[in-house]
Amino acid sequence: MTDLSPQAQAVMNAYKEARDGKYINGEWIQDEAGQVAAALRAVAEQCQIERNYHPDYPETEWVVVASDLTAIAAELEGYGQA
Repeated sequence: MTDLSPQAQAVMNAYKEARDGKYINGEWIQDEAGQVAAALRAVAEQCQIERNYHPDYPETEWVVVASDLTAIAAELEGYGQA
């Protein structure tokens, strides 16, 4: 298994450390939505946003975020495959 980048590891840690559920009336209820939400917050924190963009081309800022998101997603998809 390969080591993850610090960015991808932060996302994985957020997912694992999020509350994964609770008992309701004696039954364990999984909280996958809470885990995914924690991971998404971590992804947002790990993305580098270029703040110095041309005012006529504001989409430049989103291109940087999208490339960070896809890079982290690709790395996590390959996690544990090697």
